[in-house]
This record gives sequence, structure tokens and C-alpha cells, in this order.
Amino acid sequence: MPHPYVLLSAAVSLDGYLDDTGPERLLLSSPADFDRVDEVRASVDAILVGAGTIRADNPRLLVNSPGRRAARTAAGLPEYPLKVTVSGTGDLDPEARFWHTGGEKVLYTTDEGAGRARARGLAADIVPLGAGLDWRRLLTHLHDVRGVRRLMVEGGGLIHTQLLTQGLADELQLVLAPLFVGDPDAPRLFGPGGYPPGRLRLLETRRIEDVVLMRYEPTAPGTGPLPTAADHRWLALACELAAQCPPSDTAFSVGAVVVAADGTELARGHSREGGDPVVHAEEAALAKTDPADPRLTGATVYSSLEPCARRASRPAPCARLILDAGVRRVVTAWREPDTFVAGADGSGVLAAGGAEVVVLPEYEGQAKAPNRHLLS
Repeated sequence: MPHPYVLLSAAVSLDGYLDDTGPERLLLSSPADFDRVDEVRASVDAILVGAGTIRADNPRLLVNSPGRRAARTAAGLPEYPLKVTVSGTGDLDPEARFWHTGGEKVLYTTDEGAGRARARGLAADIVPLGAGLDWRRLLTHLHDVRGVRRLMVEGGGLIHTQLLTQGLADELQLVLAPLFVGDPDAPRLFGPGGYPPGRLRLLETRRIEDVVLMRYEPTAPGTGPLPTAADHRWLALACELAAQCPPSDTAFSVGAVVVAADGTELARGHSREGGDPVVHAEEAALAKTDPADPRLTGATVYSSLEPCARRASRPAPCARLILDAGVRRVVTAWREPDTFVAGADGSGVLAAGGAEVVVLPEYEGQAKAPNRHLLS
């Protein structure tokens, strides 16, 4: 299901702490960075913090700039983004500033926590998620019911850890402050967990007074049927490659990318690449890889259209080429229609060969765009 773009935002000390153990909140950002955070808040549809952050910091989570609030209103948006919190128990202080400042609020909790939260009279829309907290269900509800397309997550460390380890974070905005905390009892940004492998991609570094902003995005593919934020990004790239194909009245325009488990791009290709009128996207991409590369067995192939199961132009269809390369995970946007091959079922061939096939239908329109003349 579609999710919002999830942006994790945090400031840490040089030794990785979010705060110290003193009675007052440790200010890690500079004044100019607080203004940057205000700008980011003004650009999103919702801001999320955990119940622990509400208890520890009693935040308001406002857009402070009148100009930015006015710009939101002029654009037809609420003056303030939706404020979101998550609590398994629903045991929150109804007098906290979170509930009494800004615009609308929503609390995601368990079935049991919902009863407790309602009894406490919290000034929020209370959404139970079942017996436990389910981040994918929460994000789907925010997207489909509340219309949230960009979500800013401001803490705490446990929530940041959960979203990253579950592959649900699209971007990390990390501010590094020039000081040390050194207290083992102080809260850290990230805890132990099964994080995505490999290196994150650095998008930006920026000096802001005496702190440094670093923006990263995860690149490692998922490992099973549940898509990750990186899966979405790589499939979007495959759809962009499809738009580069020379037009044809007798074949689809398709883009493909082969990505190793650590997020390294191994190859990319598109239909009719290099002047070859019959080459398919997956075929073009795999031809650029070394068949002996051990990374292929853990790789994911992203293809804007389901890999073909049968073809007349070459001996082996793309589904077979993928399996022969050792790849066992494919992410695609669109199942092949009967335009050229009746009953095409590349996904069935892949599944019979032991491959996991993940379909992200929210990219179907983008995948179809360069093929509209074939579908009318």
C-alpha cells in the first residue's frame, strides 16, 4: 500500500546522544538550524513524535514563522501540519502542550490503549491499530485516510530505530552538534537492530553556524514480500528509464535496474538500448553484469513492466534470464497485458523458479506513460 514520504529529523552530539540526563532539554541545534527545522515543518503534511518525547520534552511542534504559516494557508493547506503521536498504552497527559497548540492531532495506539486514551479525554482523533502497533498499517492510514504525503518524524530514538530497521524511512536529516555528552544513561539516537545493509547515500552536507546538516537516503533493497522505501526509489528509477526508450509500435518501453543487497547499483538498461531493436530492458541490464558476480544471488531486479515469460525475438525470455543469473527477487510496477502475448505470466515463471515477485501498483501509471499509444 502507498505510504507517505518519511523524513527522519534529529540532532545529536558528537558521541551520538539526543540529550543528556539533566532536568532541562539539551539544546543541540543552533538558532539558524532551528529556523531550518521550522522551514521543514512548514513543508510537510504531518509531524510525528513518540509518546516518550511528549512525556520528556512536552513539545508544541508548531510552525513558528507567521510567513510560513501564511504561505501554507495561501496554498490551501492547514495553517499547521497534522500532529501525530504513537503510544502502545495510550497513557498520556491530557494537559501536555502537544494537544493544545497547533492544528489537528491524531494518536495511533493499540485497541487497549485506545480505551485508556479516550478515558483520559485526549484532544485527538484516536486510531486503534489492533493488539500491537503496526508501522505499515499506521503509515497506510496516514496516507489513505488523512491524505499525508510527506511525514516528518522528530523522535525519539526508538521510533527512528524502528522505522529504519523496518525499511520505512525515505530520508534521514541528521544535525551534528559540536559537543559531547558522555553519559551512558542519556538517550541515543539509534539503538540495536537489524538495519539495512550497506552504506546510505549522502544527499547533502551543509554548515549551519556551528552545526553540520547531513542528509542521507537508504539504498538497500528489501529482502522479502514487504517493500522498503529503497524499493520504491529504485522502481521509480526503472520507470524513468522506460521513458528513455526509442518509441515502438510493436514492443513495450521498459526500464530495469539491478541492485545488490547492500544498495550498490550493478547495472541498468532499457528497451531497444544501443540501437538494438529487440533487446529488452532486463536483458540489457543483465548483459552489463559479470555472470560470476556473487552479488547477483542477493540482488533485486527492478523492472517497470513484469519480465516477459515468452518472446519470439530471442531464445530466452527475461524471466528465465533473471533466474539463470541467480537473482531471486524482482520488483515491478505493472503486470504484462495481453497486447502482444496472450496470457503472459512472467511473475508465474519467476515464482516457479523460486523468486520473490513484489508488485507496487502505485507506479503503474508511470510505467504505462511511455506505452500509452499501445494501450489505447
